Amino acid sequence: MNIFDFNDRPMLTKTEKSFSILFVLLLALEIATSSFEQISTLNYLAKPALLISLIFYFWSQSKQMEKKIRIMIFYALVFSLLGDILLMFVNQSGNFFIGGLLAFLTAHVFYVLVFLKQRNRSKNSLVFIGIMLAYGILLFYLLQDGLGDMLFPVILYMLVILSMATTAFLRQGQVIKSNYILVFIGAVLFMISDSILALNKFYQPLPFSNFSIMFTYAFAQLSIVFGLLKQR
Repeated sequence: MNIFDFNDRPMLTKTEKSFSILFVLLLALEIATSSFEQISTLNYLAKPALLISLIFYFWSQSKQMEKKIRIMIFYALVFSLLGDILLMFVNQSGNFFIGGLLAFLTAHVFYVLVFLKQRNRSKNSLVFIGIMLAYGILLFYLLQDGLGDMLFPVILYMLVILSMATTAFLRQGQVIKSNYILVFIGAVLFMISDSILALNKFYQPLPFSNFSIMFTYAFAQLSIVFGLLKQR
């Protein structure tokens, strides 16, 4: 059996593969328009297009999903889109960064609520929580000197993103395997993306930071959506 097959079914359907091609092309356009000054103005269209396409895809493919969960996932994606838009203007005012942070924090809260509704109540999470706390402490140690007035907002955001990864982990055994794996990979990628962004802003500039942030972020959202659409 193919290593990417679970329960004799492919991890990705034909429709998902087709959308993935479009999504990767939009991601490439976003990275290109943000990397080259000559076409940088096009980034104001390219960056939102990434999440807009994912929102339309999710909404069209989720008609059979439980209404409450469907709405919460939709809100998570919409607030992510809002965060993307606000972060495009951080050079004009620091308030846009605060707004973007709040938008993504709200998106994570909606994901946490979705994951909690699908959690396996019998799963022991102490070891994983310990790993997440160690990761958070290490990240905070690196960031603390550069946080200034952003100390409390960043700590709050870190707790929420770590909670999202933990609740994604807690779904194991409660949903089908492909659903669980894709969502968990997405949650971890989201955590990595946010960590790179924080290190780049509050610790020191990192090489190819825009590429690494957007690559991990885009595939985080894609993996979470693909996973959540694979309901039992």
